[in-house]
Formats: sequence, C-alpha cells, structure tokens
Amino acid sequence: MPDLSAGDQLPRITVTPPGPESRRLAAMLERYESPNVTFVSDDCPIFWREALGANVLDVDGNIYIDLSAGFGVAAAGHRNPRVMKAIERQLDLLAHGMGDVHPPEIKVRLLERLAEIAPGDLSQAVLSSSGSEAVESALKTARLASGRPGVLCFRGAYHGLTYGALAVTDGEFFRGPFLDQLGIPVARVPYPDPYRPDPDLARRGDLLGGTLEAVAEELDADDQIGAIIVEPILGRGGIVVPPDGFLRGLREECDRRDLILIFDEIYTGFGRTGRWFACEHEGVVPDIMCVGKALSGALPFSACIGRPEIMAAWPPSTGEAVHTSTFLGHPLGCAAALAHIDEIEAGGLIERAARLGSAALARLHKLRARVRSIGDVRGRGLLAAVELVREPEARPDTMRAARVVTAALRAGLILLAGEGVIELSPPLTISEAQLDFALSALEDCLARA
Repeated sequence: MPDLSAGDQLPRITVTPPGPESRRLAAMLERYESPNVTFVSDDCPIFWREALGANVLDVDGNIYIDLSAGFGVAAAGHRNPRVMKAIERQLDLLAHGMGDVHPPEIKVRLLERLAEIAPGDLSQAVLSSSGSEAVESALKTARLASGRPGVLCFRGAYHGLTYGALAVTDGEFFRGPFLDQLGIPVARVPYPDPYRPDPDLARRGDLLGGTLEAVAEELDADDQIGAIIVEPILGRGGIVVPPDGFLRGLREECDRRDLILIFDEIYTGFGRTGRWFACEHEGVVPDIMCVGKALSGALPFSACIGRPEIMAAWPPSTGEAVHTSTFLGHPLGCAAALAHIDEIEAGGLIERAARLGSAALARLHKLRARVRSIGDVRGRGLLAAVELVREPEARPDTMRAARVVTAALRAGLILLAGEGVIELSPPLTISEAQLDFALSALEDCLARA
C-alpha cells in the first residue's frame, strides 16, 4: 500500500474506483449505517485512508487530487503540518474543557483572533461545532435583537439541516418530510442568478432591481420579519455569484427597516474567494456572520460572530446560559483554528486563491466556447462551477454532471456535483501542476461526456 509522502502528487489510479476494498466497506456500511447517510452505487463511494495537501489515498491504493477540499474544510491542505502540530501540542495540555463554566484559556485567544480578521466591527462570537449550529446561534441572536420571529431567506439556499437552519434552507427534498415541525416563520425570495434568473425576476426586467424589489415587497407584507439571512455566494445551490450591488442593497434595506442582516460564510470564508470573506468583495459588513468548514481546517468547529450591540441582546449568564453546548470552544478546535488562520495568512493563501482562481476560470470560460453542453462557468477565487445543460431551453443536465464526476474519479479527481453543476473548491495550497493536470483531465471528461 503506498503512502502520501507529499501532498503535491499527480493522480495514480491502479484499480478502477471503487476498488474491491471500497466495495467491501460499502457493503458493511449499508449494514450498519442509516440508509439515508451515504449514497452507495456501482460508481461510489471510495473510502479514504489518508490525505495530505491536495492528495487523497483510498483503501485500494489509488491516489487522487481532491478538488473538493473535503467539503471546503482543508483550505490550507489536508493534514497541514502547522495545524497538526497545534492539535498535538494542545492534546498534550488539555483535550477537553468546560467552555461556558471554566473555559480553556485558548478560547479567549481564538475569539480575539476572529475579531481581528472579521470585517468591520464583528467582534463577539458564539463558538460551536457545526455550520448548522452557527446558523442556529445567528437565528436566535436575530430573534432577540430584533424582537421579531420572522426571517427572509432565499431560494436555492443551504444553511444546514438542524431544525432552525432547515427552516431557512430551501428545497422540498430537505424540508418536505419535516414541514410540520419547522416553527420559524419564513418568507422566501428568488436568489439573483445571472445565468438562470427566476421567472418572476425575469418578468421584472433588471435582475438586481427586481430582486431588491421582491425583497421589499415581502418585507412590506410581513412586519414580523426581523432578519434576512443570505449566502454572499450561493454555495450548494450552484456556486451562484450574485450581481454587484446585491449585498449593498440588502444592507440598505436592513438599515432602513431596522432588520438584522446575517451572512452565511460557512462555505465562502477563510480565503476561498480571494478575500478573507466573500462579503468583502462588495465591502458590505453584516450584523452577524456565520463561519465554519475552513475555520479549523480539520476539526468540527464553527462560530457565529456579531456586532457587540447585536450580541448585547443576549442576557448575561447567571450561571445557566440560555444557549450553550458541551463542546463549546473545544480546546482542540480552538488550537486548530488559530493555526489554520495563521497558515492562511502566512502562506499568502488568500492572494493565491485569487490568482489561481482567476486563471482557472479563464481556462474554463475558453472550454465553454468549445463544449456545447457547458451552459455557464462562474465563480470567484478557488470556488468555481461548471453548469451542464441539455436542450431544449438549456435545462440543467444532472445526469451528465454525474457522469462527468464518475469519469473524473476514474481519472483521479475528487469532485462534487449539484443539479447539473460540477463544483471546484480545491485546497488553496493545490500546486500549479496539480491544478493544470486537474483542469486538463476535467476538460477531457467534459468533452467525452
């Protein structure tokens, strides 16, 4: 069995994936795991044994380039040495603390660091373990600060699957089975997609103006809405980059009506788009920002960061916190997050994401001109999407996207696909040789599919 002595290798596929060991483990998984969790078919999954940098080694000895960064987590690369050493040092000192009673001292250092890199005056946070939990914290904060229970959100949005987050997540697939348990009053407006505008927005003419008009109409119709939650770039909904001015328009609407503006930067934060946070491309500061995924680069860790005057809506703890959890501010997560933030900054990974991402998008745009099935190429930094379409009316071609992802896996690339969309979010440390190989292999898969 080979190992990963370096994380900048090109793929080496010795057994057509998924290989026999992955298939054996998949059979065991089907026996012991809830059937809803992992999709098992003839084409997937592969089971990871080791990861380093931008490489993944599976249990059958195949080496891949990971163009997903493990759902966007490994911004500074899998098993980043600085992050691993920080976790090891912390493990020797303190593996668990009492986050809201007798906190680990490292929690204070992380909160201070988050305040340093967050935009504007976002400087007080609630730490947690998952992106969904950060969204739950944000929704509760908005309820306390605004005094109103309702939330305006957007079609195509994905904010997580715990009940509060699920209420503002879009999609019948996720929400349908649990609608009778979702208690947050929600208004939903189409997200401004320049390539595939919602028919209602298309009828209004100008996409940006029509979207903001639709937002205003919903707010006029319901005075119980106290907050707007939005992804600055739609993530799981297809890597949709909204028109410039969208976030500014929401900020102005919230200021005018005294609403709380929440940005979900769980996917887009920590250098992914060529800035620390995607909202900085428009220079807009929310009242609350949710972060996760690449916050720690390795461990389950997230945060809801707010302006002090907004966070002041929470009552001071009297020894029993209104909102808390056992692993809040976990010392290992804090150590990993501090090291990961330092690595992103010291390694110039934000600037690198902007430079490599610009070149990659330019190359994909050229490919779009040659491959008829590519309807759109979009993204920002090292967060990109290729949308595949079929006639008539350029409908999303989900089946073709799945075939491309399968072909890419057999060529040594780990990719994610949405509804007709192939997503690229590699580690920001991916080597130029790896990225060049990956784009060439993807071009071949797209052309053949």
